[in-house]
Formats: sequence, structure tokens, C-alpha cells
Amino acid sequence: MSLPASVAETQALLGAGGYVADRALATTIHLALTMGRPLFLEGEPGTGKTEIAKVLAAKLPRRLVRLQCYDGLDISSAAYEWNHARQLMAIRLAEAAGDVDPAALDRGIYDRKFLQPRPLLDALEGSPAVLLIDELDRADEPFEAFLLEILADFQVTIPELGTVKAATPPVVIITSNRTREVHDAVRRRCLYHWVDYPDASRERAILKLRAPGLPEALSAQVVAFVQKLRDGDYFKLPGVAETIDWAQALAALDAKALEQGVVDETLGVLLKYQDDIAKLKGEEAARLIAEVRAG
Repeated sequence: MSLPASVAETQALLGAGGYVADRALATTIHLALTMGRPLFLEGEPGTGKTEIAKVLAAKLPRRLVRLQCYDGLDISSAAYEWNHARQLMAIRLAEAAGDVDPAALDRGIYDRKFLQPRPLLDALEGSPAVLLIDELDRADEPFEAFLLEILADFQVTIPELGTVKAATPPVVIITSNRTREVHDAVRRRCLYHWVDYPDASRERAILKLRAPGLPEALSAQVVAFVQKLRDGDYFKLPGVAETIDWAQALAALDAKALEQGVVDETLGVLLKYQDDIAKLKGEEAARLIAEVRAG
């Protein structure tokens, strides 16, 4: 499938994958695809950043190659690693055969067959891919320097072998929850978009796609409740995924409207910290329900 030819086609492609994007986000994604530039998506957890890469992979279609970042991530886990056990075996077999020319042996053990590709190298080789570098802010700052060659030239330099360059550059999506600032050198190589929580209209459209069996009246109440909740002072505000889960939970309980009892009993679907649940449960939940009903 060819890349979408316009912003409208990009927006439609995302919608076909169950992702409701506003015009600004669809424009940035379209430009990233058209210009062949990495896309850096930043925003609060739960705003749907990772889902964008999944939908693009499904609808373009391309392989999804995901690198989940974490503290201590290094090149051997992210890009490639030599299979030392196989290399040692090759050395012992060469010695047993009497073939111990040091120069030839050195070249032989760094043959491509001994290289184990990790996500970054895997995304450059083989069939076209969507490379998701997820939660880059969780990785150590020095790791970002290694990414610069990939982001600029879609290649990885392996000292023992040379440079591996992508025949078809992957679509690169980088996400960050902004637990720390990502370096300017990474940002400059990407197109940037801040992914915010959706407004009420877009969140209702999301529920229509992701929870299609939900009564329209209940869907409107769920969205209104969550939108008001996000204005509060909570440790972890609910993202779109939590809105969908809560709507599906209410549907499973055959709820027709938001009631005090069912809201209090299902807050663990919407909120993930006990302090937040305790703060909302009871009087505060009742107040929000009353505001939702009042319109």
C-alpha cells in the first residue's frame, strides 16, 4: 500500500485503524510520512502516542518493530550483539582443524552470521517496518547519542562489519512521557507533536469506535465525567485507554447511566492509585455525577 497522499487520507487511514486524530496531529503524521522524517510524540501517559505506531503498522501495512526503552538500555539490547558462544565455537573448531591464521580467524569470527540483530538493526533490514522507540525518556541520556545516526541517515555503523543502511527507511515513531527532557539533538532530527488529552467531542468519537455497544447517553456521561475529573488534582489522571476500559466495564455491568454506587465500585478501572480513588470516592464522585447530569 502506498503512503496516504493528503492529510485527509492520513486522517482516514488512522480512523480506519480505530484512531481518532484531530487535524493538527494528522497533518504532522502526514508530513512525517511524506518527508521521510522521524516523528517525536510527547505527552502525558495514556494519550494514545504508542497506539499511533500500532495503527500505522497495521494500516500501511508494515512490520511493527518496537524498542521499549528503560533505564540501562544499551547498544547490545537495542541494536545488535555478537553471538559470543558461536564465535568461541568457531575458534575452537578452527584450532582443532589446524587453521590458526590469526588474521583470517579474526575476520572469520566477525562474519555476519555471528551477528544477532536487535530491534534497531532489525527495523533497518528486511521488509519495510514501523520502528517504535517507546518511552525514550526512560532510557539514559547517553543512549540518545547512538540514535542520532539512525534518525539522520537510517543506518547503523558496526565497527567490525561496516555500515548497515536501510534499503527502505522505516517509519520512525519516538514517544516520550516527559519524565525527563530529551536532548535537542534528537528533537532537531524529528518532526514534533504534543499529544494532549482529547476534547469531549473527540473522546466521544473514540468511544463510538472502541466501545460501539455503549448506549449513547452513557457514553456522553462517561466522557463528561472523565473530562471534569482531568481538571482535578490527582496523582495520575486517566488517559484515553482508561476511559475506554471504564466504558466497557460499565457496559459489562449493564449500566444505563452513571450512578453513585456503580461509579464508586468501578473506580479501580479508571484510576490506578489508592490515594486518587480515596479522594474521588463518595462525595466528590457524587458532585461530579451531579454536574454531569446538570449538563
